[in-house]
Amino acid sequence: MADNKQESCSSGASGVQDPVILLAILMAVLACLFGFGIGGALGAAEDSIEGFLESSAKAVMETVYHGDDGKADKVTSKAKRYIIRAHLHGGVMGTAALALIWVLLTVRPCRIRNRVLSLALGAGALGYPLFWLLSALKAPSLGGTGAAKESLRWLAIPSSGLFLLGTLAVVAVLVRGIFASKRAE
Repeated sequence: MADNKQESCSSGASGVQDPVILLAILMAVLACLFGFGIGGALGAAEDSIEGFLESSAKAVMETVYHGDDGKADKVTSKAKRYIIRAHLHGGVMGTAALALIWVLLTVRPCRIRNRVLSLALGAGALGYPLFWLLSALKAPSLGGTGAAKESLRWLAIPSSGLFLLGTLAVVAVLVRGIFASKRAE
């Protein structure tokens, strides 16, 4: 019985079978999971996370903050907001990437275009929230969120750019589709 059920699930041509598109979908789902996981961690271990951020700042109190507890507190507070930002971006960008990939797969098929745009959306959705989390974790030991973000530009710029360009390209595909269907009438 189990073999028949497995056979019926794997037979037929429906569903996404392109491994590149499946990789993009996996990245988008992982972005959602990343966001949900951070939210769960914040709910379950908020005090531990705050303690980690504070201990990171205390480790460099004299060398980076020059004994200024107020500055260290300000940085750790902002770092916690960055963790929340990573949580929100992961859930939203992952979900948006899934929706936009679905849109690509339902409009006029173009294998190369769909692969490239799906990968851009999936990679951007996974990379950009990761940038916010890493910025949060690095900020207390670097003495500020600006320094942390600057050290991670290599991740922020490509991932946000991929996601933005992928989204704009989906808009262009839809607009082109609208005008192509009007010309065909």
